[in-house]
Parts: sequence; C-alpha cells; structure tokens
Amino acid sequence: MKAIAAAALAWLLLLGGTAGQPRSRFPGTLDQHPEIDYRNGAVSDVVTALKTDVNAGAATLAFDGRQGYLKSLLERLNVPVESQILVFSKTGIQHPFTSPENPRALYFNDRVVVGYIPGAPAIEMASHDPQQGVIFQTMAQAPAAPPLITRPDRCTGCHLTGNTMFVPGILVRSNFTAGDGRALPALGNFIIDHRSPLEQRWGGWYVTGTHGAARHMGNAIVTDPSKPDGAIGEGTLNRPALSDRVDTASYPRPTSDIAALMVFDHQGRAMNLLTSLGWEARVAKAEGRLDFSTGELRDLARETADYFAFVNEAALTAPVQGVSEFQKTFSDTGPGDRKGRSLRALDLRTRLFRYRCSYMIYSPAFDALPAEAKTAVLARLREVITDRDTIEILDDTKAGWR
Repeated sequence: MKAIAAAALAWLLLLGGTAGQPRSRFPGTLDQHPEIDYRNGAVSDVVTALKTDVNAGAATLAFDGRQGYLKSLLERLNVPVESQILVFSKTGIQHPFTSPENPRALYFNDRVVVGYIPGAPAIEMASHDPQQGVIFQTMAQAPAAPPLITRPDRCTGCHLTGNTMFVPGILVRSNFTAGDGRALPALGNFIIDHRSPLEQRWGGWYVTGTHGAARHMGNAIVTDPSKPDGAIGEGTLNRPALSDRVDTASYPRPTSDIAALMVFDHQGRAMNLLTSLGWEARVAKAEGRLDFSTGELRDLARETADYFAFVNEAALTAPVQGVSEFQKTFSDTGPGDRKGRSLRALDLRTRLFRYRCSYMIYSPAFDALPAEAKTAVLARLREVITDRDTIEILDDTKAGWR
C-alpha cells in the first residue's frame, strides 16, 4: 500500500509539469498577444470562481471516503451525476490509473467537464472560460482545508493541437483499444462530433443503452489486431449494464449513457469553435484586419453557424435510448419558449436534437464573442435555420438573434 501511495503522490506532482507547445495557428499568441495571454490573463470560468470561493472560506467541499471530493464538487459546479460517461482507454494525464477494469468517468454540463478515476490522486476539471477557452485544473484527492486546486500545463500537450482547432479545447477521440487499455490508433483513429457516423464512435469508451442494428466501436476490446472489427459484436452492442466489466460500486452511477455520449460529442466541438472564432476575431481586430465578408474569418463564422444548425449531422439509422435519467435531466434544463419548447429537447430517433439549433447558443462564450463575430454567425444562422419551431424558440429565448 505504501508503494501505491508513493506512486500516486509522484504522479500528482507530475501533473504540474510543463509540456512542449505544439505548432499553432496563433504563434506567440498564447502568452504574448494582449488579446489572448492564455496562461496569465484574467479568467472567469466556473472552476476558478469556485477555487476563489473555497480559498476565501466562502464555499466548502466535503471529502467523502471512496470517491473523495467528487460528489461535493459536482454539486457545487451544478454538474448532473446522470451525465456520467466512462472512457477505458489509457488517455489523459492520469492514464496509468485508467484501464478497462477501472475506467475514467466524465461528468459535464454546458460549462465544465469533471474527470474522476477511482484510486487516482486527482480529480480533473476542464472549464470553458468565455474568452480564454478551456482552462484545465486538477484537485488533489486528499483531505485538506482548503483542497489543493492547481492549473497544470501538461493538459495542453493533447488539448491544444489541430484536433482542438489549435485552441485549448475539448478532445473527443475514438480508437480501437487493447485489453490493457492501450489505444491502437493505427487500427482506427477518429476525432468525434455530431457529424461522425456511429460506426466511428466510442472506441475506448463504454456505452450503455440501445441503438437497434446500428453499430459502434464502444465496449470493444481488440484481442486480434489483424481483425479489429471482430471485437465488435453481440457482446458489445445494445448493452444495458456494465457490471460484468466494471466494479460499478466505485462510481456514482452504473452507466455510461449513450444519450449523454452523443450530447458530449456535439458539445466538445461547439466549445472549440466558439473559442477559435473568439480568438481569431480578437487578434484580427487588434491588428486592424477584422473582416467577415471574405477569407478565413468568413469561413470560420460560417463553419460555426453551420455546426450550430446541425448542417451535415450524421443521421441515426435506428432510434437510440439511454438507460439512465440523463435524457430527462438534460432536457429539463435551460430556457423554454412560451409553448414550453426547448433547444435541449432530444429527438434520438433520426437525429440528436428535436430542433435545429444548438443549446450552446446560450453559452457565455457565445455572448462573449466580439460583436462583429456574433453578427456574422447570427446572419448565417438566419440563412440556414428555416423551420418555424426553431425560429420561434430562438425568438422567445435568445434576445437579439434576429
């Protein structure tokens, strides 16, 4: 036990290490450009705000035995426990603690993702700052007053690349995975969002729920690298539970809900688009080249709007049904119009959402876009959103969208 504790402590210390920066479309911008200054600039994300309150004694977090600070943290950040999804591939800064028997659990709302691994030294948090992108922080899983919350640089080694649009963002990856949790990207490697067909999704993730005859890569463990597709079959599809794979008592919920996974797939790229558009517009404005009528800025605004309007969304070939309370918890949150309709209403029959605009239009990051960028996105949305129901919901719930 002493050796395990020492290893955990050593790994926790490594979380504060520094990784080399990848190539970026924003050379020098991360720390030097006054419009960005990612590492030193002011932030207002929800985790930083909670850290400030905890350190000042204005808020407390309770350490609760086996799961440590997890339950208290989720409550403070207003993150529904029903959003639990489980990834078993050895990814993330605490990957030595992750395996098919001990997956990493993710919990999320519109503004933050919380990562928890039973037995790992820290809880991971990725919160979306309205201007700075995703801020990565960790909380030590050891009782302390106040709890130790730090902001490591290592996370950007994976979460600041072309796969996240060269901004600090959310990365949703699907890989075939070996029995020890090692990702096998040479056999299949996909960056996932709502445009991805189910056949490419969730390699290295657990999936509970039903989806008819549709196939996905979730729950599959490769034993023969020459035939990776052979890992997918009756035992991996339409699974109601994970009790034969995972000690579910180690987690708040026994599920990795398919509906939550689909929403998470959509939300990650939406966050990255808002960050990228905000950064590009702020830097361009400071340099006197802000123009959304042509060129890369116009293309990025259109890309953002089209994604928010679910242009090129992958159609579902069969209805999807989760096995947790997530569908109700998620749909009941957020603004509704005078008829009780909401952009958070899930469809899950032929597509993800019932209405054709993302709920991320209510995000603080959307509202924080430079006025010129927001105007360009809204103008494009008015072109591509044509169904009356969605238009009426936006009229009632998003001031100024017209």
